[in-house]
Amino acid sequence: MTDCLENRLLTTRRGLLLGSASFAAWAYLPKFARAADGRDPRLIVVILRGALDGLSTVAPIGDHDYAGLHGSIALTADGAHPAIMLDSFFALHPAMPEFARMYRDRHAAVIHAVATPYRDRSHFDGQDVLESGYAGPGRVQSGWLNRALEALPRGERVSSGLAVGPTTPLVLRGNAPTVGWASVALPQADDDTAMRLVELYRHRDPVLASALSQGLQLDKVASGDDMKATRGNAVAQMRQVARGAAKLMAADDGPRIAALAFDGWDTHANEGGPVGRLAFLLGGLDGALAEFESCLGNRWRDTIVVVATEFGRTARINGTDGTDHGTGTIALLAGGAVKGGRVISDWPGLKLANLYESRDLKPTTDLRSVIKGVLQDQFGLSDRVLAETVFPDSASARPMKGLAA
Repeated sequence: MTDCLENRLLTTRRGLLLGSASFAAWAYLPKFARAADGRDPRLIVVILRGALDGLSTVAPIGDHDYAGLHGSIALTADGAHPAIMLDSFFALHPAMPEFARMYRDRHAAVIHAVATPYRDRSHFDGQDVLESGYAGPGRVQSGWLNRALEALPRGERVSSGLAVGPTTPLVLRGNAPTVGWASVALPQADDDTAMRLVELYRHRDPVLASALSQGLQLDKVASGDDMKATRGNAVAQMRQVARGAAKLMAADDGPRIAALAFDGWDTHANEGGPVGRLAFLLGGLDGALAEFESCLGNRWRDTIVVVATEFGRTARINGTDGTDHGTGTIALLAGGAVKGGRVISDWPGLKLANLYESRDLKPTTDLRSVIKGVLQDQFGLSDRVLAETVFPDSASARPMKGLAA
């Protein structure tokens, strides 16, 4: 657990340049936010750009073919840095103790051998499919989450919706100005634009305004090698962004929906096993989940966090102790509203004959089914809206049932 420090609420321009993250939040309250049953659901979508190695994050150590394929980076249940057993078959990367605690508390779950409909291995196209919600790339300039928002019952507009980052994630972009934003692309913004944002929040939220102002001052003194990304900076920045998002979402009139994106998950070389490059990144993600829990406070009980990536990585490591672009991977769920403590998987096996194209974990679950299930459980969206509007032409991907507690 972490302290939600009031003076560390929001990433600075310098931090965003270092970590290449973005955060966006909805600027309307859904009408059901003050429902009679007391539920006030929140949804946070975290996009990991670069393709997460699902076999290294949640390792199928009970599969006898796993260790041979993942070689030097394979996780084990013993040794100096043992993986955290989730059940008798799957084990979690040791860099994620907070997620493991949530899992034990039944507030986190894993969906394994999952993928979007995309079956090629281009980051650009894979991210397009993941965030647009269409079966193929290049179809639209709007995202599935924005279309889901437009289908919700519209309440009053609030002023705490905020987008921070180089760009608003596609998953939250729309073709029509139906979702309101107070936003600024901080790395490209001039000082006048940034100061207008500070003034916007000075009276409504002095603490947030102070954090923005301090960020501008930090940016003025950042230069040279200080601007170069490092592992430590990326990890700290994930936590900062999560902390700022959670602070906004914890407010009574704050946004109920948010999307964040973190870059850097393309581990072609020196991926590392229980320690190393991937471990640093997973530690940052784990810390971000802890920040959500801590800073959302009582709102955590009504929250679901969905963590997804554009595709997985090869089952067999390459010659540089890394993994190349693959297919099947994992999705993670966390939050007080999650029916957790389980790994959900129709496991395909890792024998050569069972691999997709003889190289990748074969996907057996459509990621759209997972997201549809969350949207239906949290916000009551109908099968028809999900199949025709949110994820067009996706009737065959039925919403997964029982993901929320």
